[in-house]
Amino acid sequence: MTEVSLGGKLNLAPIPKDAKRILDVGTGTGIWAIETGTIEQFRVPPNVRFEVDDVEDEWAYHKPFDYIHCRMMGNAIKDWPRLHRQCYEYVKPGGWVEFIDLDLTWTSPDGSLREEHAGKKFNNLFIKTCRDAGIEPCPGLFLEGWMKDAGFQNVHAEKFVLPVGPWPKDKTLKEVGAWNFLQINEGLEAFTLALFTREVGFSVDEVTVICSDIRKEIKDPKMHCMFYLHVVFGQKPGSPTSSSS
Repeated sequence: MTEVSLGGKLNLAPIPKDAKRILDVGTGTGIWAIETGTIEQFRVPPNVRFEVDDVEDEWAYHKPFDYIHCRMMGNAIKDWPRLHRQCYEYVKPGGWVEFIDLDLTWTSPDGSLREEHAGKKFNNLFIKTCRDAGIEPCPGLFLEGWMKDAGFQNVHAEKFVLPVGPWPKDKTLKEVGAWNFLQINEGLEAFTLALFTREVGFSVDEVTVICSDIRKEIKDPKMHCMFYLHVVFGQKPGSPTSSSS
């Protein structure tokens, strides 16, 4: 979904082709890192290594990176400004850092999503509950400011529409919406059960009913729900030659 939104690209930052040290923060399945490794004859390229660690602990890398990539870490990070500062510290002078994340606020371009809809009620409650628990569910809104506050220059920000369902007429947005519908439709319980039962006090049955109501709404072709994907990248001041490789 993200790759389609970015026009088939893995990233937007202008990283040099000869970049050798790249860090993917919160790599998940590792698919982005594997595709970036670009050695197609290997299932996991020999120039890709996976490390399991807590990204919010102190980093202990001995050599800086040419490029640091962090995608879709919303609801996983408690101190976003500190994460940006750590990225700044561990990227080379002249190197780039790129964050890609969401603003999960559901909206619609035509008013088809209204406050009384189950999806909007869920969305409002989800965002409030996350913030009450000390987690920012919409980091995309703040990435540009955090990047600048950390000291990056040449900061560039873009945002992309993520439709919920294949309702747009635009071919690319229709494909993005189909992927987005799939991940929401299949993941609703995973997104909501722990949060709503532990933090709000709902029963499992109550959450199941909410998810069922949302599915009915997003399957309606007249429901034009969407939210935004934010991409922000910036460069550490200085020349790449001012830091050892």
